[in-house]
Amino acid sequence: MERDPRELGGAWRAAQRHTFAEPSGEPARYVARYWSVTWEYERPYRQLVVPLPNVHLSFRDGRAEVHGPSSAHVYRELSGTGSVFGVAFRPGMFRPFLGGPVARLRDRTIDATAVFGAALPTIADVDTVERFLRAHLPGPDPRADLAARVVAAIAQDIEVTRVETIADRFGLSVRGLQRLFAEYVGLGPKWVVRRYRLHEITERLAGGTEIDWAGTAAELGYADQAHLSRDFRRIFGEPPTRYAQRYDAR
Repeated sequence: MERDPRELGGAWRAAQRHTFAEPSGEPARYVARYWSVTWEYERPYRQLVVPLPNVHLSFRDGRAEVHGPSSAHVYRELSGTGSVFGVAFRPGMFRPFLGGPVARLRDRTIDATAVFGAALPTIADVDTVERFLRAHLPGPDPRADLAARVVAAIAQDIEVTRVETIADRFGLSVRGLQRLFAEYVGLGPKWVVRRYRLHEITERLAGGTEIDWAGTAAELGYADQAHLSRDFRRIFGEPPTRYAQRYDAR
């Protein structure tokens, strides 16, 4: 398929604006960040969206939706002029709002009122949403806090390449960790480990670092470069060298 030149070298920035804000007060226990995207396209653009183990609450065109954690990339069509505002919940911390296993939301989008009720605003900004969340915070859930700590440890420690490593660190069996993730994260711990290790690659690409693919595969716990490329393509939709073309040349 012929490549859309708007995908290359950071050209998408000419038509899109992304902003982020940090949560404050008690909502910060549950929320990783607030985000917004605005765009203007004369002809439709196919936006690649790559997954992380967050649940998102989004507001667009008067509709509020909850997006469960995605196990693979998706494409969303952007056309004309539009905007969306969203809340990214910390991995593990949406379960107290949902009242059931987050695995039920995997790769699904539902009407947000099914979780938050009819009082949820449909047109939102940081102040509006944070005020709503502050008034509707769930009770404490130590298991949610544990799940959030485990995911944070995976994200921050590049040396975590095996599920057994992180299970041992938190005094859990592998099976116990799998049950915790099904209930609170919605994706398996092996997937989360792989996703964050592949995130190391995209961070380096964004920073203009030249990648030694064979060496990076070994560093991130892959048997060889082919296994890394296979996982990368499954999550990001294209092989690493093609994905690298999306970033500015340095």
